[in-house]
Amino acid sequence: MSSDGNKKQFWKRNAAKVPGSLIKAGPRPSPATPGKPKKATTFQEFESITSDAWDVGDDDDELLAMAAQNLNIEVVMETANKVIENHSKLQERQKLDDPTESPQRHDDVPDEEEEAADDDDEEDEEADLTSPEVSFSFQDSLDTEGRLVKSHSEAPIGSPKDAAGEHAALYRQRSLPHRPVIPLVARMADQNTSGTLAMTEREASRLDKFKQLLAGPNTDLEELRKLSWSGIPRQVRPIAWKLLSGYLPANAERRENVLQRKRQEYFGFIQQYYDSRNDEHHQDTYRQIQIDIPRMSPESLVLQPKVTEIHIDIPRTNPLIPLFQQASVQEIFERILFIWAIRHPASGYVQGINDLVTPFFVVYVFEYIEEEVENFDVSSLQEEALRNIEADSFWCMSKLLDGIQDNYTFAQPGIQRKVKALEELVSRIDESVHHHMQHYEVEYLQFAFRWMNNLLMRELPLRCTIRLWDTYQAEPEGFSHFHLYVCAAFLVRWRKEILEERDFQGLMILLQNLPTMHWGNEEVSVLLAEAYRLKFAFADAPNHYKR
Repeated sequence: MSSDGNKKQFWKRNAAKVPGSLIKAGPRPSPATPGKPKKATTFQEFESITSDAWDVGDDDDELLAMAAQNLNIEVVMETANKVIENHSKLQERQKLDDPTESPQRHDDVPDEEEEAADDDDEEDEEADLTSPEVSFSFQDSLDTEGRLVKSHSEAPIGSPKDAAGEHAALYRQRSLPHRPVIPLVARMADQNTSGTLAMTEREASRLDKFKQLLAGPNTDLEELRKLSWSGIPRQVRPIAWKLLSGYLPANAERRENVLQRKRQEYFGFIQQYYDSRNDEHHQDTYRQIQIDIPRMSPESLVLQPKVTEIHIDIPRTNPLIPLFQQASVQEIFERILFIWAIRHPASGYVQGINDLVTPFFVVYVFEYIEEEVENFDVSSLQEEALRNIEADSFWCMSKLLDGIQDNYTFAQPGIQRKVKALEELVSRIDESVHHHMQHYEVEYLQFAFRWMNNLLMRELPLRCTIRLWDTYQAEPEGFSHFHLYVCAAFLVRWRKEILEERDFQGLMILLQNLPTMHWGNEEVSVLLAEAYRLKFAFADAPNHYKR
């Protein structure tokens, strides 16, 4: 970015509004003459009226504060008390309606178990009080579609008869089998949505095939790509990624020398360039990196007077994973991103590149540990291991970015071309979805820019990103070309939800917050299979998806 303070930043307009963001209550201006708003005809006009694509979550604190201001605590407590009172009356009514049930039950309970039974009753009653009847009262600010609305706490409470029906429905709901819950992003091990971690016979067989292939003196990279397309076992993923990315040679005897030389070369860059991060010429870059990385731990963001672009982006990296909140991990990310920016002046550092380090870092940490990585304290590793992880992550990220660098040069022309290609492709494969978004004036650039810039990392849990990258590294031009078809398959995957939305705001909220938190290997495999089908149909016939 330019260091000229008088120039506005190209990507960021602080005065711009995020589509779908809430506006504080207050007198509204008189409505303008009816008519459709003018569409942005150029990329510069579009970006001048939107905030940057990486800050869609920056207004969360403000929204929560606004919601808290709109809720009157006295009204909330009064409503909660009414619900509890109705619940108590319902319990008494049920006891009066069936007076014989309770004595018979207690006669059958042995003396030594009566106290335990009473405790169970109390726990059931407490569970009932925290069930939807009560929790709904505290979430009145959300309507049935999840949108933020005015509190419903003034609405009349349902009759006991209605409450009884809801109570029965609740018990029916509890009797249904529950799907195992997978954490939002923290669970980074290979895992299907069934929650099963045990290795199946098929997975054990695939692991043996990988080990046999990698044990030879010269690895057959073509065969490795074929095996890796359907996913790489965690145990061999570090070495497989290094081979597939071109970081390591296929010849086993040369690998150790190459690793030693490349690691020394990286730390030579650190000694040569890293002390210049506070120089006037590099202040903006380093500041952005520092901000993007410490949003991994927002409370730790303390900007120094001279620190001005990498320091901004580090905290934005996977803020819900404890691993990335550790100071030593953030320092590693700062060095990686700063050195890459210095060595690539054509693009420099661009927001979103910080995300591309995380899959490599996590995979290469697994090379040294057996346990789950999300809560692992990296300071417990030996210094040599940490240095190896840092250098390997840098070189593999550099190899990735070499193939998509036009995504990050001025005006990001690579992303613009891919978003346009995505629009043309979707218009051919699902005309209903395409026309629906056109009808409500949703521009593909408004949601797909982030998909291209961050390679869907903001849309998927990290465990899914790692599985996705197994295939990207196995696929020729996976990050630069195959990703387009994955994005098309990903968009069409949500066609039902998209077609149900009937306004611009609803569509934007959906497209920027797609419900993938419970996705695992199964869902990613289906997505990749559909993407491959699209590539097979369209990649060799580009005119087929042009009107």
